[in-house]
Amino acid sequence: MMRWNIWACGLCLAAAANLTGCNQKPPPAPAPLTKITFVTDWKAEAEHGGYYEAIAEGLYKKHGLDVTLIQGGPSVNVPQMIAAGSADFGIGSNAFIVMNTAVQNAPMKAVMAIFQKDPQVLITHPRDDVKSLADMKGKPIMVSDATVSSLWEWLKSKYNFDDKQIRKYTFNLAPFLADPKAIQEGYLTSEPYSIEKEGGFKPQVFLLADDGYSGYGNMVLANNKWIEQKPAVVQAFVDATIEGWRDFLYGDSAPAAALIKKDNPEMTDDVIAQAIDKMKSYGVVMSGDAATLGIGAMNEDRWMDFYNTMTYQHVFPLDVSWHDAFTLQFVNGGHGLPLPANPAVKP
Repeated sequence: MMRWNIWACGLCLAAAANLTGCNQKPPPAPAPLTKITFVTDWKAEAEHGGYYEAIAEGLYKKHGLDVTLIQGGPSVNVPQMIAAGSADFGIGSNAFIVMNTAVQNAPMKAVMAIFQKDPQVLITHPRDDVKSLADMKGKPIMVSDATVSSLWEWLKSKYNFDDKQIRKYTFNLAPFLADPKAIQEGYLTSEPYSIEKEGGFKPQVFLLADDGYSGYGNMVLANNKWIEQKPAVVQAFVDATIEGWRDFLYGDSAPAAALIKKDNPEMTDDVIAQAIDKMKSYGVVMSGDAATLGIGAMNEDRWMDFYNTMTYQHVFPLDVSWHDAFTLQFVNGGHGLPLPANPAVKP
């Protein structure tokens, strides 16, 4: 009898549990993800690593976003795509591109600056007569058309470079490799490594940012409609991107590397690895204000310095509202994202 009572009581409890379960409401469905289209400024590469890391790790989804990444390239104009509504967010490669959005009253702003140091460099063979940017005055320098109307103006302002020095850079390393006296422009994370591999020597590399060039690089541009109407979405994108760059540089970069190589089969592990090393050792991402305020930090004084310098060189008109190029409302908070102990950071 006792066993029957226990068994019967068990049935009663089970029935009660089932009855209670029937009366419970199902858990609410998760909120739908906000769809975002993000366009980069070139084919997939390590310089986009933090964005790919955020996708690979599901960081954007964790922040409520469904991000579609579109690769850039030579025919892709990021500000035009954002203005036309074919992309929501995109990369503003350098401060000239971003400031021109204000000059043209384009409906967008930079909401974060991934690169505290623009990676633009001038490169020479090992030589005793050139040990600084100032030593290059009067010497022929190969630069691209885009550089002539941008960074070249800063070099003219600071070092009195002259337009007579300009030689055409066609993004072909052969002329540089063949001439021990050649000087050319490049990207810190790209050309120096290619020169070392193809030429068999270590070139001299001069990072313009370490000589006072104040422009940011690799900024996220957002359409003003998102900033004004859905600031929480912009903040979510910024926060997830910060996490992605932290993990890419100071965590496991393999997830991002796999996606980068999938999108751009020309990328290789060694190219990605050396680019990460350069970004870390030169403090491209983690230096200046970012060292204390977090990845993506921006500073109004730096924007003003950049604008004033370029206005002096007549690159931008005097009456432009340079504040319209950026907003600080989504960055400079630190975001509670500690880096691993003693990351390699240059001030």
